[in-house]
Amino acid sequence: MSEATRTRPATTAAAESPWLVMAEQELRDLWLSGRGLAVMLAHTTLLSITTYLIATNQELNFLEQREAVALTVQVTVAVGGLLVVLVAADAVSGERERGTLETLLLTPVPRRSLLIGKGVAAMSLWFGAFLLALPYLWWIGRDVGTFGSAAAGTFLAGTLLALFLTGVGLLVTTFSQSNGLSLALSFFLLLGLYAPHQLPAEASRGWAGETLLKLDPFTSALLYLERLVINAHTLTQDLPLLVVPALAAAGILTLALALAGRLSLLPRSG
Repeated sequence: MSEATRTRPATTAAAESPWLVMAEQELRDLWLSGRGLAVMLAHTTLLSITTYLIATNQELNFLEQREAVALTVQVTVAVGGLLVVLVAADAVSGERERGTLETLLLTPVPRRSLLIGKGVAAMSLWFGAFLLALPYLWWIGRDVGTFGSAAAGTFLAGTLLALFLTGVGLLVTTFSQSNGLSLALSFFLLLGLYAPHQLPAEASRGWAGETLLKLDPFTSALLYLERLVINAHTLTQDLPLLVVPALAAAGILTLALALAGRLSLLPRSG
């Protein structure tokens, strides 16, 4: 958080909802500092490369075009989730390591509002990544009529996953001994959540494999998107697959906010 935002008069905070004040400050710090724009540029570059490779493949048939749209959707969700979890993981441990957490904790704002504000800033990266992906989704899916459903499904499933990953990052950063540990742990948790989706088809057969896939919020959300785009299902046909991501998002965010009172200059191990 910049020095200018920390010196904002306390009367202003008292006149508005505390979490809105914190969200405004964190959004300003993230985007006006150029950090948000830099990662959006990297995301756009990745999408451009993916789209170019798809566009130069003249042998794509109808089904493969749907698979290309699904690939773009997966890239958008994965990159958006990565950005969200890393920014959330820096929320507290980063302030602590930079020596600015004491000033932040002394502001007349409840600690739960501090976390909410930082969570809103992290979520803004997902919405930015989603908006930037829309032209690419339209371009790739224009011939197979998948843009509308792909865009709506990506927004729905991606937002649930981004909320879940925001909660994960906030929970980890609250108790991490260092910022490096918080970032690394959050990154590897994201990889672990994504791994079941990469299992070969043989490994997901049977009740055990299917249960694993459906209990993993990341995998169940990506499966919903695959059926939506590749199998041309409707938006509501596979909604039960989004129950786990929704419950996971609500549960982890509730836990992170419930433990917000444990924010301190030194992380607590228990």
